[in-house]
Amino acid sequence: MDFLPILSTLRRHRTAATLVVLEIALTCAIVSNAVFLIRERLARMDTPSGVVEEELVRVRLIGIGQTADAAALTAQDLVALRAIPGVKSVASTNQVPFGNSGWNSSVSSIPDDVSGSTTASLYMGTQDLLETWGVRLIAGRDFTPEEYVDADAKDAKVSSAIVTRALAERLFPGQSPLGRTLYLGSDPETIVGVIDELARPNDRNGPESAAYSMVLPLSISYTTGGTYLIRVEPGRGGEVLAAVDATLTKVAANRIFTHLESLTEVRDSYFRKDRSMAYLLIGVSLALLIITALGIVGLASFWVQQRTRQIGIRRALGASRGDILRYFLLENFILATMGIVVGMGLAYALNHWLMDAYAVPRLPATVLPIGAVALWLLGQLAVLAPALRAARISPAIATRSV
Repeated sequence: MDFLPILSTLRRHRTAATLVVLEIALTCAIVSNAVFLIRERLARMDTPSGVVEEELVRVRLIGIGQTADAAALTAQDLVALRAIPGVKSVASTNQVPFGNSGWNSSVSSIPDDVSGSTTASLYMGTQDLLETWGVRLIAGRDFTPEEYVDADAKDAKVSSAIVTRALAERLFPGQSPLGRTLYLGSDPETIVGVIDELARPNDRNGPESAAYSMVLPLSISYTTGGTYLIRVEPGRGGEVLAAVDATLTKVAANRIFTHLESLTEVRDSYFRKDRSMAYLLIGVSLALLIITALGIVGLASFWVQQRTRQIGIRRALGASRGDILRYFLLENFILATMGIVVGMGLAYALNHWLMDAYAVPRLPATVLPIGAVALWLLGQLAVLAPALRAARISPAIATRSV
């Protein structure tokens, strides 16, 4: 067995061995946390919106000066937008998924609940909103025309609501939510429908409430909501967006368009920081792995050069090329194992600091075995070339160097 001789050799070269162990340990700690954070970011970027993003475009606008009747002008705008070739449906709304706005409310199954309420995102809009979104209604019905109320009216109140599946399960676990009453403070609303998914505009209330959304039958004018949502025929989004400015300007010229974009662009903009961080962490991880591999190659090459005479003697005493190869591979495996063990402790320490400083989730135990296997493989691949070079040393060449 080469195990004990290897340990004896490493003790005689403890400074170089310690440096390699620390290098592997730091790489293990940093890369394990980086991989976990990359996975978290990618999962966040894949959050489903619940709407037909590829068919939706958003128009955000603001008025200039006084508007005599915003509701009437909004109705004219919607008629004009529906007439654009390629448009399937149009609605005025207050916000869109991943739009980064903040219309929220505390919701509960108990009136004036101050302790057990849930924060939900409030969507409201004109009658074609659900059709325009293309959301999947899994229970109940859409709002009837009689249920819609003008959001700009004084003391506007609604009596019905549509909620997401996640919010329904949160408020009424294990029960059918249809016909049940939820409360926005003390205001009661009867649940008439349940939709599968509808993402919030942002996740400032934490990932645990990311799927809690509800829709209210409040017809909202462009001066209050500031957003027109247009569902287009597949592939015609650019054509429709190009016609929006001129179409709405004909209705009323005293408006400024702040955003004309597809909902896919809205998603890309919302997750831009997550995407940049994922790329940065990937780059840092690759750089660390390359540096670690080069360090292993450099140390192994140095040891091969220093041990040429020793290798020659072993070859003269009957050691095969395979024996020499296995010796260096096992030596590197021992160093990598020491580094990985130390690195696992450092990984958890680093994750604990990130949890306290940046509210990062706890590092799952499954990440470390994956990182350990990756570093073992990296170490073996890195040492392979120097080990093969050592295995090619012949007894004759070694003895001539004496």
